[in-house]
Amino acid sequence: MIIQIFNMKFFRFLRYFLFVIFSLLVLSSPVFAGANVAVKGEGDEVPSYVRSNITGFDFHGEDLHLSSIAGAVARDADFSDVDLHGTTLTLSDLKGSNLNGIDLTDTLSDRVNFQKTDLRNAVLINMIASGSSFAGAQIEGADFSYAILDSEDQRNLCKIADGINPTTGVSTRESLECS
Repeated sequence: MIIQIFNMKFFRFLRYFLFVIFSLLVLSSPVFAGANVAVKGEGDEVPSYVRSNITGFDFHGEDLHLSSIAGAVARDADFSDVDLHGTTLTLSDLKGSNLNGIDLTDTLSDRVNFQKTDLRNAVLINMIASGSSFAGAQIEGADFSYAILDSEDQRNLCKIADGINPTTGVSTRESLECS
């Protein structure tokens, strides 16, 4: 009987010990230690602004491609001439931000608030922007080629579409497939 009690206590201790060791290994692994950074290339780290308040920040001209700005509040921020291709912007609020000349090629921009943003001369090729709002946005010279937009947004953007993108040479109306 004493041996049986000892075995039970030993196995409980062993299970607890293994749980603690496993937890320490998981929490110290590189996946968790570097969760706030993405790696672009060898030694190049990109900051992550997931669920951050970056309202009013000035990112003008920065290279932030492959970064993540998901769930962020970035109202009135300056993203003019920023390279954000391949970025995740899901569930972000960019209302009133300056996105003039931004590169949003191949971005996931699902349910993003682009209301009253300056998207003039922006490159939005292959962008997924379902559930996003572009009400009041300036889009002169923006290239939306192959972008996935809600049909209502596309119709509304076609009403104001004008200009030719200086980078791609594609007209805004043509890129939105306006009739």
